[in-house]
Formats: sequence, C-alpha cells, structure tokens
Amino acid sequence: MREILIVGAGKSTSVLINYLLDQSEKENLSLRIGDLDHSAAQKACKGHPNCEAFELDVFKAESREPAIQRADIVISMLPARFHIEVARDCLKFGKNMVTASYISEEMKALDEAVKQKGLVFMNEIGVDPGIDHMSAMKVIDKIRDHGGKMLLFESFTGGLVAPESDNNLWNYKFTWNPRNVVVAGQGGVAEFIQEGKYKYIPYHRLFRRTEFLEIEGHGKFEVYANRNSLKYQSIYGLDDVLTLYRGTMRKVGFSRAWNMFVQLGMTDDSFVMKNTEDMSYRDFVNSFLPYSPKDSVELKVRHNLKIDQDDIMWDKLIELDLFNPEKKIGIKEATPAQALQKILMDKWTLSQDDKDMIVMYHKFGYELNGEKKQIDSTMVAIGENMTETAMAKTVGLPVAMAAIMILNGEIETPGVQLPIRKEVYNPILEKLEAFDIKFQEKETEYLGYNPFGEVGN
Repeated sequence: MREILIVGAGKSTSVLINYLLDQSEKENLSLRIGDLDHSAAQKACKGHPNCEAFELDVFKAESREPAIQRADIVISMLPARFHIEVARDCLKFGKNMVTASYISEEMKALDEAVKQKGLVFMNEIGVDPGIDHMSAMKVIDKIRDHGGKMLLFESFTGGLVAPESDNNLWNYKFTWNPRNVVVAGQGGVAEFIQEGKYKYIPYHRLFRRTEFLEIEGHGKFEVYANRNSLKYQSIYGLDDVLTLYRGTMRKVGFSRAWNMFVQLGMTDDSFVMKNTEDMSYRDFVNSFLPYSPKDSVELKVRHNLKIDQDDIMWDKLIELDLFNPEKKIGIKEATPAQALQKILMDKWTLSQDDKDMIVMYHKFGYELNGEKKQIDSTMVAIGENMTETAMAKTVGLPVAMAAIMILNGEIETPGVQLPIRKEVYNPILEKLEAFDIKFQEKETEYLGYNPFGEVGN
C-alpha cells in the first residue's frame, strides 16, 4: 500500500483523515499519523485497519527522519512555523509534501532544490489560503481566456459561527487557532491598491477602517484589510490591475468592539507581563489603565475608551467577564495577547453541538470588447458540530485531495508552489462540490471600487 504520513493530529485534521481513510481501499492507501500526543493520534485513527498512530517529536531527528523516509508522501498539519523541519527532510529523502499554510521565506528558499529533485511541495491549499486561490484563479483564467482584461479583484474570507449557534453579543466564536485571531494584523501595515492608488493602514487603525458587503441569503458583513494584498499581484498575474484588496470578514460590529482591546494594548504580543500566573481577569484589565485611588476599573475603562454605560460596546465587555476578581489568567509570564486569549477562550470556544460557518466572497471587475463587467462569486459552508467543522472541512478536504492527486501523478509540476494552475484547481474544485463547497457566480453591473456609493480617491 502507498503510505501517507500525516504529521500533527490537531483540530483541523479530522475531516482530512476521514476522507483519506474513506479513500484508502480504492486508492490503496495506508495512513500513519504522528503526533507528540500519542493518544491524539490514536483518537484520529478511530481504530481503522489502514491507520497507524505513533508518537512523533518533530524537533528530534531520530523521531522525525525514519517516519518521513518510509512514507510515499508527507502531509504536515503542524503550526506553520514548524513545517520547515519536515520540508528539509522531505527534500533530503526525496518525498513530496503538502501543507495548508502560507509559503514562508524559508520554504520558498527550497524551491530550486525541490525542482532539481522533481518534487512537489504543495502549500496554501486549505481554505484561506487555498480554496480562495483556486476559486479566484478559475474565474480570472476564464476572463483572460475570453480575451478580457482584469481591472479589479477583491477577495474576502471569514471563519464565523453559524447563525443557529450565534448566541453571544460579539457574533463570534473561535473556529480555528485562537492565537491567530488575537494577533491578526500585527507585525506590519495593511497594503493594497484601490483605483490605482496605493493605500496603507497601520495596525492601530486597522479595525476602524472597515468596509461592508452583503451576501444574498446570509446578510451583511464587515471587512478589515489583510496585512499585504500586494504579495499576490504578480502570483495572480494582476500587475496592471487598478484595485487589489484582500480582507477578513466578520459580522457587523465585531471590529469596532475588537478595537477596544487594540487601543488598550491587550493584543500586544511583544512583551511579557509580571505575575500573570496569579493575576485575576480584573487585575489584567487594570494593568492597562491609569492609577486612580477612587475610580473603579469599570469606570476607568469607560472613561479611557469613551463608551457610555448603555453602549452595546460596554455590554460586550461585561459578557466576557473581564472584571471578574476571582478568575485567574493562570499562565506564567504571559504576554498581553496570551492573557487575552485565555479570557476569550472561556467564552468563545465552540460547544459540542455548535456549528461554524466559512464565508468567502470574490469580486472581479474586467473589460471585454470595450465593455466593463463584474462577476461576484460567493461560497458559504456550514459545519456539523465542534469536531466536523466547516473550517476542518474546507482545510482538510483540499489537502487530502491534493495529496492523492500527487500520488497518482495528476499533479507533477515540481517546485514549492500554491494551487493556481488549472491542473490543480479544476479537479479539486469539482470534487469539493460533492461536499457542498461550491461557488455561486453572478454577473452584475461594474461599479469599480466604490463600497459606499461615494466619489473620491
């Protein structure tokens, strides 16, 4: 049998593993799941005869190398910063590799060596990045194939809670790595192009420079800009495009509320706080406020953030139990971001029957035969429960499908890459439709970049 090694058995792997096990007889596959937590790997196997669980420490060569050496292909589901450990061994032992993460500079540096060995290192093939690339390139290539010229491309994705499980004032729960949510947008400036003008949003303004869009049947959403939209300009072949903007979707009101944490400094991950192991939630909040022997923590927060007691923003803070003097952070030498994450996980973790939702929206503006046109493309996927989430489905399925295609020689262009070629995206998007992951395309009047009906640049 052909052996697939899966490194990491975290939350996003459930659907990936189920799909590969379902295909194991037909495709002659055996799975080996390696994780530092052997019990997590065992649980992921579900007792299937074509699946073996074992303990794997990615930072120990004696643990990592033999597992990679015996595999036919390797899927790394580790946190993004750890993929490089696996990638170097895959290159050393001549193994193809698949990840769902963004291509790091270290991964990119392996490209020439990977090509020389004729290997495929497929990255960015989850949901965002992944399904966003594939669905976007399908339409962009179709426009070009018909002789059209791209004028505008906007792309937005949100990992959200489904309406039936939306029961908090923030209209949000964690559907993926909570840390990535807390530190989103940090470490750089959001850069994009709008109507030929370069635009920049520094982190301290990011959550107050939102825009709005509506998806038919699912209501209104807000969008804040991703850190660097311009990195995909040449990758997508959009060097002459007038508007290029990628962003993250939330329900309306989330960004204004999140900005309270940003302004107080609670999302900062650059320094360690003192005594956080025994620090109460209330003391954590007070750490960011001026000293006052008379005013309460609550009053100081309202004064500093300029919010009234009857403002919905205040209700959102109260709902998080931020001012509880009994609950402890319980993390030694935590950064503010780590402490905030602990507080939020108390309230925003999916319960057993909760359902999540992935929402994706692309807007394509183009010119064809002297006429300007626009295509709106949307996708909404709903999860089953806290395990079989829409996030796990939209990340895991394309990863699994790509791995099988590489094994079968259907993807053979070598190098460190992302899924922007027809040989990759056409069959995977077609397969995803069987799992109710499909895009609705609608031709509309071309409006250019003008989200509020205003004139200006």
